[in-house]
Amino acid sequence: MATTTIPLLPCTDRDQTVEFYRALGFDTSDQQTKPYLYLAFALADINVHFKKPAPSLNPAEELSGGCVIFVDDVRGFHATFSDGLRRHYGRLPITGLPRIARLRPGQSRFNLYDPSGNCLVFIRRDEADITYGGARSLSGLARALDNVAIFRDFKDDDVLAARALDTALRRYRDSAPRVDLARALADRIELAIVLGDSATADSVRAELDSMHLTPDEREGAATELQAITDLERWLG
Repeated sequence: MATTTIPLLPCTDRDQTVEFYRALGFDTSDQQTKPYLYLAFALADINVHFKKPAPSLNPAEELSGGCVIFVDDVRGFHATFSDGLRRHYGRLPITGLPRIARLRPGQSRFNLYDPSGNCLVFIRRDEADITYGGARSLSGLARALDNVAIFRDFKDDDVLAARALDTALRRYRDSAPRVDLARALADRIELAIVLGDSATADSVRAELDSMHLTPDEREGAATELQAITDLERWLG
């Protein structure tokens, strides 16, 4: 017998919640307020429902609730949601609540945070096994970059990723292979942009430009360099 599971998440603000999910393209199938709060939204086969939160719930802590949603076309959902949010809010909300995380080249998941601090994780259905950084086959700056990717792509913590990368650059900048250094600098530029730190973005970009990468070196750092271009295009 077929069964259906639908997440029931806390809602701290009815109007903001309706506004957010409508901006994403969800249909509102239920907006009950009496005798108790109950909201229901649907998009294709995705359903999310909402109820009154616990009195002590603080959305800013981002520990309200959440769900994992497996989809075939994670990039399609990300593009649709980004376009809808940009149209509705006049900008892309990438900090605070609500917000949408970026989707980097090769990345197979992204996080979406609603006004109540719930996190919806969209994951490509055929996502490969995740490796959690610090691979033994790597060393030096390359291994540090592997760890930074976990903070950035899976823990959704750009601040911690930037701190870890700064530490790695201080330690390995003078000894790392040029391609690894170029990858690290490109990653740091991307993190600075998304964190709104234009001074760091400009100074690190100047350092990267001064390396005068060869075509082969650019190819070795192509993913990281493309991530900067994609981020600037997405934000713009």
